[in-house]
Amino acid sequence: MASEFDIIERYFSRPALGDDVVLGVGDDAAVLNLPAGRQLVVAVDTLVAGRHFPETAAAFDIGWKALAVNLSDLAAMGATPTWATLALTLPTVEDDWLRDFAEGFYQLAETHRVSLVGGDTTRGPLSVTVQVQGHLPAGAALRRDAAAPEQALLVSGSLGDAACALRQLQHGAAADPELLQRLNRPQPRVALGQALRGIAAAAIDISDGLLADLGHVLGASGCGATLWPDRLPTSAALQQLPYEQRLACQYHGGDDYELCFTVPAERYAELQALRQRESLALTEIGVIESEPGVRCRYGDGRSESPPPWGFDHFREEDPRD
Repeated sequence: MASEFDIIERYFSRPALGDDVVLGVGDDAAVLNLPAGRQLVVAVDTLVAGRHFPETAAAFDIGWKALAVNLSDLAAMGATPTWATLALTLPTVEDDWLRDFAEGFYQLAETHRVSLVGGDTTRGPLSVTVQVQGHLPAGAALRRDAAAPEQALLVSGSLGDAACALRQLQHGAAADPELLQRLNRPQPRVALGQALRGIAAAAIDISDGLLADLGHVLGASGCGATLWPDRLPTSAALQQLPYEQRLACQYHGGDDYELCFTVPAERYAELQALRQRESLALTEIGVIESEPGVRCRYGDGRSESPPPWGFDHFREEDPRD
């Protein structure tokens, strides 16, 4: 059976993608060069088999997603990703699985110029922990606590696709291929996050559902919001669902890894120019208000309060079920 060091050498010892890595995989710790005038940004996430991905998920998709969810956190801060570390817990050593996992991880890493610079492998129930590091100009980070009344509220992409695919799988149905792709291989909005520096005020990535993650921004900023449910961006595949099911996926589903952000009125023209120049799918879905809480207002004038919570690892229930 292959040793820990065999696994590292065979699957996770590729050359660094830049000269910012002084010492990478193979030593006790990495040595990295941080560009002058930049601040370090760090994020970490763990994915556990049977909780964050099905036991039957393809190894390529697991490798891709383990990195993608972390890159999405850096995107929400407006950071440029540069390095990653990987802690991989495996029940057994399977060469085909490791090869495909590494290929999924590295394919996304190379797209975003991220070098794997260290980590750990051990034996146990399948789980993957990735830490990513990046940087941005000093003082330029997008933060959760910068929302203020009268700022526009926007999201990128479409919402609810991954949650719908997961719902289909959990109920034994064949998942729509388009929706399943959103679940298995999310696209972190790294370039968008960087472009929003100096335009957006507050930002967060949507990992636990729109309402839950928006709630983090509102709590940190001490304000509230009105949402316009009729304007939530919806893919053609998700439009096939009954309206209430679709809305539940968009409100609470999680795994979107889109950006939710606010823009002050004086920056809105810059946002519009950015949207047109880059052909970005950005949708205004509401407005930040001084009154705490979230209210939903429909096009017909009807108002209501949305259900109060999204996904939480330590709740007995999951609203996606």
